[in-house]
Amino acid sequence: MKHQIHIFVLVFGILLFQQHSYGQVDFNKRPDDDLGNVEDAYQEAFFEALKQKGIENYQRAIDALLKCESLDDTDAALYFELGKNYKQLKNFGAAESSLKEALSKQPENEWFLDELYDVYIQQNDIDKAVKTVKQLVKYHPDYKQDLAGLYIKAKKYKNALEILDALDSKLGINEDRDYMRNQIYNITGKDEDRIENLEKRVADSPNNETNYLTLIYRYSESGEKVKAFNTAKKLLEIKPESELVHLALYKFYLESDDTQNAISSMKIVLKSAQINADAKAKVLNDFVSFVSRHPEHESDLLEATTIVDANENSKSLLELAQYYLKSNDKVKALTYYNQVLKQEPNNFNVIKDVLLLQLDLNMNAAAESKSTEVLELFPAQPILYLINGVANNKLKHSKKAIESLETGLVYLVDDIKMEGDFYTQLSLAHEIANNISKSKAFAKKAEALKQ
Repeated sequence: MKHQIHIFVLVFGILLFQQHSYGQVDFNKRPDDDLGNVEDAYQEAFFEALKQKGIENYQRAIDALLKCESLDDTDAALYFELGKNYKQLKNFGAAESSLKEALSKQPENEWFLDELYDVYIQQNDIDKAVKTVKQLVKYHPDYKQDLAGLYIKAKKYKNALEILDALDSKLGINEDRDYMRNQIYNITGKDEDRIENLEKRVADSPNNETNYLTLIYRYSESGEKVKAFNTAKKLLEIKPESELVHLALYKFYLESDDTQNAISSMKIVLKSAQINADAKAKVLNDFVSFVSRHPEHESDLLEATTIVDANENSKSLLELAQYYLKSNDKVKALTYYNQVLKQEPNNFNVIKDVLLLQLDLNMNAAAESKSTEVLELFPAQPILYLINGVANNKLKHSKKAIESLETGLVYLVDDIKMEGDFYTQLSLAHEIANNISKSKAFAKKAEALKQ
């Protein structure tokens, strides 16, 4: 009976409470119950995690996210954030587990997959990276190139080439893919496959200059000079206005003793706005070497030098300076060395050559002034003090010469010949100053070093 009364009271009380509460409910008011508190705590911890990650406090971010997990473990974004923070701390095992958990909740989320892919890449786990990037290819075909790179790392060269061929066929030739392709050919040593691929490109696109030039280069590299020469001549037939082809032609002409065509090609290269300065410097170097063996063509080189002006690459100017120095035309050599200095004012070797030429040409005031100037840049270079001393001696400025030479000796280390030169110049400086005893003393020192 008591049991029945208890039930009756309980049911009646519930009904009564419901009726009483019904009139008090504010449907616009957020419920203030445990669920609402949990949601607030979750959001607060999640935003704290984002803040800490933003200031690179990754462990604190993880701590906040783990608090989120204890409140609600259903949110895929939670595990995505955990994975990213673990990755920053190089805790790749935890990063992988978190990102896999995120993917278990949202299997088609490409951002989760991409982050997991990066975790595998950082660990150099090629097999898992391949598996993941295959899934990413469904969302973005660009990942196919990544897949080709992974196949190269995995030594699956055939698979990589198949992907590269497919991408080239669909998208056209690409410099990055060509680099990968050449990696494969270099590793496998299959130069014949490389050349076969280039020959096909030329056949498929007979007006594409780049394909010809690449094939010429590869033929030359493989020692097939006849094929390279013939390909270059074919390109010239198809594109007679081509300037780049002359980078190859001039060498072939030189090797076949076709002097006039060789010189003509070299001049085209040196005049070309399409060809970079480094390539021009190489051609000019070959031109200088050629004229050194065949001085009867020096007039052609002189004509070429009018093409190479002060705006040219310093390497080209340096080649000309050295050529004229070897030819004992010191005035022209100095002209080109000075042009190099305009582009490279701190080039010590060129500075030294300029100063020595100025002394040889009795440009003593210029040598004294220039050496004094550059000593501020290179205060520990004994050769500069020696040059300055020589110039001052020639100018009969004995006091300046002695001061410079004595300072230079302080910086001189283990150079017997230069030490002797210093003593010889000090002897001369003291002789100019009419200090004969010191002059003789330094002369004896210089003589002793020669024995």
